[in-house]
Amino acid sequence: MKAALYFENADGFGEWRILISTEAYKNLRELRKSEKKTFKIIVGKIKQLSNGYFSDDNHKRLNGPDAGIPIYDAKMTKDLRLVYQIDCVPDQDGKVLIKVYGIYTHAQLGKVWDALGNHLARKGREYRRRCIFRNRPVLSKDSAILPASFPSAEPEPECSGSPLNLSDKDMDRVEYFQLSFVQALIHGTASLFTRLIANQDVQHVFMLTPQEQKIVECITSCYVLGRSGTGKTTTMLFKILGIQRAWEMSAVDMPKPRQIFVTKSRVLATKVEEYFTKLLESLALAGYTLEELAKMKARSVQEGLVDLDDLPESQMNVPMRYSGLEDKHFPLFLTFDRLAKMIAADILDKTDSAGAFFNVDNADAHDCFVTYDVFANQYWPHFPQNLSKNLNSWLVFSEFMGIIKGSEHALTCPEGILDRPAYLLLSHRSNPNFANQREILYDMFEYYTKMKRQRRHHDVADRTHAILKVFRSKKFPGQQIDYLYVDEAQDNLLIDALFLRQLCKNPDGLFWAGDTAQTISAGSSFRFNDLKAFLYRVEQQNISVNSAGAGLRQPAMFQLAINYRSHGGIVNCASSVIELITKFWPNTIDNLQPEKGVVDGLKPVFFTGWDKDTVRYEQFLFGESGSHIEFGAGQCILVRDDAARQKLRDQVGQIGLIMTLYESKGLEFNDVLLYNFFEDSAVDLLRWRIVLSGVDGQGYAPNFDEARHAGVCSELKLLYVGITRARKNIWIIDKSDRSEPMRKFWTSRDQIKNCTPGTDVPHLAVSSTPEEWASFGRSLFSHKRYSQAVHCFERANLRHEVKVCEAYQLRDVARSSVGVASLSDQKRAFNVAADAFTDCGATATGNQKLQYYRNSADCYVRAGDDLKAAKAYLNAQEFEQAAKRYRKAGRFDKTLHVLDDYGTDIPEETKTELRTVCRLFYCSRNNAQVPLSLFSTFEEQLEFLEDYDLDYARASLLESHSMYYKAAELHLSENRPLEAVRAFIKDDSEDDSTSRAADAILEYFWRQCSFRITAKSLETNKLKLATRDLVRISSLKVTAGLIDIQISMFQTILRGNHEPLRNLALNFDKQDNKPAALLCLDHIFSRTTDIRAFTVDEMQRFLQQFHAYARLLYLILTFPDPMEHSGIQRLFSIVRLSGDEFLIPDGTFLHNNLMEDRQGITWVSEHSSGYTASRRVVTQLLQQSIRTILKDKISEIDDMCCKSPVFSQCLQFLISVCRRDNCPQEHVAASKLDRQYYNKRVAIHIWQILILQFMYSAHPYIERRKTMRHWLKHLYEAINPPFFVQGSPADLDINLMPLRLEGMKVVKLWIRESFYSLDPFHTQAGFLTALMGITSLSFAFDRNDAHVYISRSKCAISGPLELFRKEDNRYMVRDLLNSYQGAIYSSISSGILYLLHVLDNRVCVNLSVLCDCIEDVCGAFVIKYRMDPGFNRFPLHNAVLPCSWLLFPHKFTTEKETKLFLMGKLLDEIARLVEALRVEAGMGFSALVRLLSLFKNPFAAKLYSLVAHNIRKPSIGVKIYNIIFSLHKNNPPSNWRLANYRNLVDDVVRYMTPLPGRPPLSDAYLRALLAFDDNTGVGNLVHLVHKMDQHTRVYTSIGRRLVYEKTMEIPHLLSSYAVIAQSTLRVEAPAFVPGVGHCKDQPEVMQHDEKEITEPQPQDFEEEELEGEEDVTANANTETRDASETLDEAATLLAPDLDESLRTNGPSVEEEEAGCKIQKAYRRYVRRRSSRAVNAEIDAMFMTCLKETQSSEWHSGYYTFLFLGPLPHLLVCLERGIALTRAAKAKTKGLLNKESHEKLEELGKQRSELAALLRKGLKLRKQLEPSSPAHRDRGIDALKSGVLEVDEFMQGVPGNMKDMQSDFQMAYKGIVAKRVPPGKEKERPALNVEDMNEC
Repeated sequence: MKAALYFENADGFGEWRILISTEAYKNLRELRKSEKKTFKIIVGKIKQLSNGYFSDDNHKRLNGPDAGIPIYDAKMTKDLRLVYQIDCVPDQDGKVLIKVYGIYTHAQLGKVWDALGNHLARKGREYRRRCIFRNRPVLSKDSAILPASFPSAEPEPECSGSPLNLSDKDMDRVEYFQLSFVQALIHGTASLFTRLIANQDVQHVFMLTPQEQKIVECITSCYVLGRSGTGKTTTMLFKILGIQRAWEMSAVDMPKPRQIFVTKSRVLATKVEEYFTKLLESLALAGYTLEELAKMKARSVQEGLVDLDDLPESQMNVPMRYSGLEDKHFPLFLTFDRLAKMIAADILDKTDSAGAFFNVDNADAHDCFVTYDVFANQYWPHFPQNLSKNLNSWLVFSEFMGIIKGSEHALTCPEGILDRPAYLLLSHRSNPNFANQREILYDMFEYYTKMKRQRRHHDVADRTHAILKVFRSKKFPGQQIDYLYVDEAQDNLLIDALFLRQLCKNPDGLFWAGDTAQTISAGSSFRFNDLKAFLYRVEQQNISVNSAGAGLRQPAMFQLAINYRSHGGIVNCASSVIELITKFWPNTIDNLQPEKGVVDGLKPVFFTGWDKDTVRYEQFLFGESGSHIEFGAGQCILVRDDAARQKLRDQVGQIGLIMTLYESKGLEFNDVLLYNFFEDSAVDLLRWRIVLSGVDGQGYAPNFDEARHAGVCSELKLLYVGITRARKNIWIIDKSDRSEPMRKFWTSRDQIKNCTPGTDVPHLAVSSTPEEWASFGRSLFSHKRYSQAVHCFERANLRHEVKVCEAYQLRDVARSSVGVASLSDQKRAFNVAADAFTDCGATATGNQKLQYYRNSADCYVRAGDDLKAAKAYLNAQEFEQAAKRYRKAGRFDKTLHVLDDYGTDIPEETKTELRTVCRLFYCSRNNAQVPLSLFSTFEEQLEFLEDYDLDYARASLLESHSMYYKAAELHLSENRPLEAVRAFIKDDSEDDSTSRAADAILEYFWRQCSFRITAKSLETNKLKLATRDLVRISSLKVTAGLIDIQISMFQTILRGNHEPLRNLALNFDKQDNKPAALLCLDHIFSRTTDIRAFTVDEMQRFLQQFHAYARLLYLILTFPDPMEHSGIQRLFSIVRLSGDEFLIPDGTFLHNNLMEDRQGITWVSEHSSGYTASRRVVTQLLQQSIRTILKDKISEIDDMCCKSPVFSQCLQFLISVCRRDNCPQEHVAASKLDRQYYNKRVAIHIWQILILQFMYSAHPYIERRKTMRHWLKHLYEAINPPFFVQGSPADLDINLMPLRLEGMKVVKLWIRESFYSLDPFHTQAGFLTALMGITSLSFAFDRNDAHVYISRSKCAISGPLELFRKEDNRYMVRDLLNSYQGAIYSSISSGILYLLHVLDNRVCVNLSVLCDCIEDVCGAFVIKYRMDPGFNRFPLHNAVLPCSWLLFPHKFTTEKETKLFLMGKLLDEIARLVEALRVEAGMGFSALVRLLSLFKNPFAAKLYSLVAHNIRKPSIGVKIYNIIFSLHKNNPPSNWRLANYRNLVDDVVRYMTPLPGRPPLSDAYLRALLAFDDNTGVGNLVHLVHKMDQHTRVYTSIGRRLVYEKTMEIPHLLSSYAVIAQSTLRVEAPAFVPGVGHCKDQPEVMQHDEKEITEPQPQDFEEEELEGEEDVTANANTETRDASETLDEAATLLAPDLDESLRTNGPSVEEEEAGCKIQKAYRRYVRRRSSRAVNAEIDAMFMTCLKETQSSEWHSGYYTFLFLGPLPHLLVCLERGIALTRAAKAKTKGLLNKESHEKLEELGKQRSELAALLRKGLKLRKQLEPSSPAHRDRGIDALKSGVLEVDEFMQGVPGNMKDMQSDFQMAYKGIVAKRVPPGKEKERPALNVEDMNEC
């Protein structure tokens, strides 16, 4: 679209076009206001001239005939003249026109017009001819002359002329006339005068030069280059206007062209937009009436003194997002920063790092952006001195931004940054700066990057890279534009051009304008040729940008060379600087044609020869009289930097405006004094001398070195900027030698005037009016030069404006302190600035007032004073911000006040957010009274509290409405049992309120009085209140028995009275409440009780209770997953937070253990209520703690039992008198030693063994062998006491033993393990005694299995040499074992041979044990001898034997040999032993030997008598008689009690001695036994009578007469329950054995059934693990059972297992293979189970689902497969998610009460989201739980939908759900994933199970 700028003439005007100068327009406006009549006359005269009516009155030549171009005047009134010229200006039709210079009085005309005519004549002869030429009148009668038209012609070269001999004032006027018409207006619109009528400050279209016209009408993209003041911005503006007008005038319905003008300067963007608006108004005003124009004037308001950058973006009438732009917003004028923010708002998220670049809502965001000022203040001082020394911070920053980060090369590098090698390889010609210092520069860049990252800052390059990065992956937001205009393009980075290019869809719609000679904007570092080449490559590569897709047209390149700002003298001097840059550094600047001024002017003045001693500042800074003269408003002193400015001020004071070159950028002054530019330069004289190469005839000029002289290039560019700031005069003052090269250069070209001492010094200072000071002050203010603006407003005497500028200056000072000063100093500085803005706001009006308060509020925010900020925002009518700041200050009352009073002015979103946080504050802090305005209804408040899960406030609200039951339920759900109890008690709406209260109070006490917690350790006050509630509930008498007994328990615990707890424990055990029973027992046994002095009865009761305590403790260890047992959780106060996360509350047993054992702290995580840990960790902690208790308490009991006398009776006391002080053994009268006492003694031994087994099972690797042998020895002695009055195995009653069969199983295992641990070489001294003892026990209690493990024991293989028979090297231990086993033919003989070896070789052995062995062998010999048919027709008929001989079935089964000669030899050895004992006792053997011989002798006599009576062989009888007779004739020592054996000996001798003439009686030995000690010694004799021959003699003294039919019946008829049970039981299969009753009056034993009593037994974990394997407590027997089984149910299946590591002698190969398989399978099982703690949950869920399928309503099918297979895994995942969500919600709940109010929004949002997520989870649970009706419908699609919803739910669950992914995937694949058809399914490899197991 081509621009259209030409308009039709207005009514009343003719063909002549009128150009009105700026001064003429000003004159007309003044006359319009003051003299309306004169104004009309002037308008009439102008119309005459426009119509070609020239007369002497209006066409009088004002200058002389030799003045060149004629200048005319037209008489208006008597004294007023309108001065004009007929000019020939190239136009579209080539017509001449009229240029109106102004309206003057006669006195104002002066002599300037001759000079003006001569100056214009320099344009050439043709130009003069055209200006003078006139057409003839069209009509003869009409004098109207039409304007002449001329064809276009090439401009003539300008003629040289003599200098104008005019005064400075007249020269200024000539120059002004030439420049003013550049801004002249085409009169050809009616708005020229209508705007004057309306007194509107509008603009009209400029007259353009031909070159400018080409630019405006160019139909392709273009690059416009021109130095400062050449009209680049003007051409942009008119092109925008032209395209807009062309669209308006187009008859075709076409969319409005979208045009955007972009620049770096906010001031320039605003000025261009204002100018454009005024141009549009000037065009639009033509259609308004005078009345309408007057109204428009009334509505216009003058702009206030406000920084445009402070205006809130909401007031800019531009959307916040680019995508929100509409046609009405175009053309759009804005800064690059604003455009970038609009784009970023669409494509970047503020939460990410890139989005943070544009976060304008954050007050601190201003500090995060690294501008050059921030770089110089906060970064530059922190660089290492060795790097930054002699470097310019400005150039360094430009190198960082423009080259390393902002160049085209940077786009091709990772992260958008040149790496070091790429930077070092850059061309020195195109990048001369730091050419030899690039290593140092890159080091500095790395320092800069590191500091920037640490401070979380970003710079311009970071911002652009962030946008470009998103552009690569996201679609462009909104609609692309048609035309893009980029002014001052050199101020942008090259990468910015790429970003801007992507905005425009029209490749021909780009307009780039700028001047690389002015690149003092930090970071700018490119040429237009670079830009042009870069964009060309972009067009070629990015076809998507070129929407047309056709061949690309090359953009046009234009140059503007006419400088309209400055005159020729200044322009020529500045152009020479550009020539130097172009000559030496052609690649750093665009090569343009030399620029020209419109008119000539004064040359710059260079003061030279003035040194410090001769400088006479007073000549030009003061008048001749010495009076102080100040610089005027249009004058400025330019210095290099702040230090130079301060130095000058110290010298001359407040002389006027002193600015740095950087600050002068964008400003223009009439006069500029460039002060000490060269003296303050970092470039030395030698390098400056390079400019002398451009001086002809210069004797010395150094050779050019591009790298060495790179700094001169930057200095020349800076010098160019300083020179071009001046419009009229430029003065250069410099006393340094460094200035000489440039002075000589300019002098050689006659471009400066040298002012030396002694010459006339021009007066620089020019006075200005207050209005001029005020006007320039506003200009400086708009350019943010606040300190200079203060100076101007002070000269204008505008105090308010001064205060405003000072406020802005204070804010700049505060901003510059960020990152430099301390935080307190920063806040103080912002607070001072805020106070200053507040003062300004108090005296301002209108929009200025609001803006100053807004600035004040922003500063208060930065100062950290939110309360003052809120008040300031309120004054600024920024109600949204005021409410937000009140909220941030924690003043929720004022926040609500603002919301209520100004809610209509606050966005709904903000109101909702703030009202929500107010609600959160008041409701979460448990405020008694919530403000009424927060909620309108009860339902609304309740809904809010439910949404945010503010349970405490919700409960209070419910209670306030008497809804106590619901409140109590809510308290319970949030773990507030005491509050729930009180609410339940208050409630009378539900029947179960009281029982619910009781349940709640009990739950509370379970938590408070958990395991090992005493009343002393509890919170006194809270506990007192809870106790009152407990008493109150118990007094209501409405609770059930189970509740009453628990209440009684806690009352007893709180009173500290532990004795009643024994009965309570018994009651709880009967009620199957094991946790309560354990709690009671723990309170009893946690204290130490001294049991050493206990009697047998007391010891039995104590050990029985302690066993129950230990058993309950150990049962906890037997659970594979104790965390699934609610009773265990309650007992130890463990709280489940999620499926695999548990809470260990403060003050509990486990928590205290963790605090003591700091190592365990590493396993857990801190929680507000204690510690949290996984299921596995809590299980390990619990088991470790229980094991510790078991070990400590059982070890303590064992120590006391070992010292207790009841476990060992004093034999000296039984035989005679014990004279020992504090005898460690029990003294008990023989009269008390009955059968019951015997069984009690055996029972306490078994109790202790059972108790110790708990410790050994809990600690598999603890040393136990010594203790086991110790207690087995005592058990053997208790069963086989050495003294007959103590009892015998025949007295043993299994019904009186602990746990009967189950207790015996433990004894069997101890015996078995003792065999494996018995080392014949290690324990040689007591080896034989121990071996005989445990062998006797093993065959007595475990006969079926004893031979298996005995044969594998080490002692059965080999032993000490003394146990080997010399004759045949036979190991005699095997004979011993064969004898006890009695399973082979020679077993009796083996026993006799063993005894003979021991007796012959005097082997060390306990005599008591040896006598027991002799009796056992003799008994077996007698039984088998009497069973011989040759002895009697009926085996054993009429035999009289001890009951203990007949108890073992093996003595009646296997056929065995009985060799009388062996028995004879044994009797001979016994005889020698008896004699030896008798003799050695008298010789002083130890008391032990004496005692043994003493109390065993009666039994020897008894034994001999029984052998002799039952065998009845003369040879045997003789040997026995001789033994007894020897005892009879030898008297024992006097201190021996004869009654022990002498009576029996005497009776035997008496009965065996026959009467004269008669043989001895056949039953003499029996009669002697019956007569012994009044039959007390033979009370266990049994008279065996065969059923077929009962007519035998009856011995009345024998207590039992047993009638039998078969010998195999005898053991079953006679034996005690214990013996038969143990001899027929196997550990793996407990069997039922009938009990046996004993009655003296009933000869036959009656059998009856007795209910088997089974007790749970502990599990002994002693399997050896591989190295690195974990010690786990798991039992395969319970694998298939539900994890929630009760303690008793689990215990009944648990049996102890032996430590197989004690098998030192190898099993068979088959057994080894079987063992390895079992071990491998078990370890796989353990790894699988321990690898995922959710197995128990899945098992439990599966059982629930399985139960549902067993319903009669359930129909099997494919849905059942899904229901039982994948669904349990899905439900466990769902439960875990719900638990994690609840835990997270509970955490935020605690934070709501603890955290400061600043986090309320975040916590409230989290809580609301969690509450919604939890509701979703609970809904899914109800939908998918096994009992859900949805499963009855068997809808697979619904099930699939549920899986997907669970997946979505899990995505939102906080916490770690990774461990559940495998289960969810199993559910997903099983239910949702599509099944592969059988025919298409690929062959899958076999599953590597081993790999899974090893994981």
